[in-house]
Amino acid sequence: MALADDFDDAVIGRGLPPKAEAALAEAGARRANDPPGAMAALMRAQALAPGHPAVLIALYRHHFFGHRHAPARDIARRGLVVAAQALDLPVAWRDVPRRALPNARTDARTRFYLFLLKGYAYLSLRLGDDTEARDALSLLAALDPDDRVGGSVIEAVRVRALVGAEDLEDTRALPFATGAAAWARARRGGLAEA
Repeated sequence: MALADDFDDAVIGRGLPPKAEAALAEAGARRANDPPGAMAALMRAQALAPGHPAVLIALYRHHFFGHRHAPARDIARRGLVVAAQALDLPVAWRDVPRRALPNARTDARTRFYLFLLKGYAYLSLRLGDDTEARDALSLLAALDPDDRVGGSVIEAVRVRALVGAEDLEDTRALPFATGAAAWARARRGGLAEA
């Protein structure tokens, strides 16, 4: 399968070699009761289909839901490279031009990239890497100004942690915001640059 051409199908698991598909199914079956066995199956899937979005998603979820934030962030970083190649973007996320990506609502490769960047930012925040989280969220705001993947929620958490929740207005009294308004509210008047 030419990954760039069939990315939509790859994200939902199509185009995997049968043995890799079987390994992912085994990992799913073992996830709850045998995490080491699930990881072994995931490693087999990765060896059979390195860089396949479905394998990266499975590895990411395995680490994320197991609260292993550093390995999950490493997988997100690898996924960003795969998605960037599919989008003809620079492979280093810091080199991606700061302009809105088209089709953030419907294009699988675009949404994959944006969700990975959001996850990367969240995990960076959880790992105490505030600069990395800030920079990833700043890029996400530029790439997804309509906030299609909900990155403004992570930005709001980051800003609240930075300035302290008591220093911000009570958001429960504010109307729901989406898109650019959500990003602006998350930043609270430029605090995101702090």
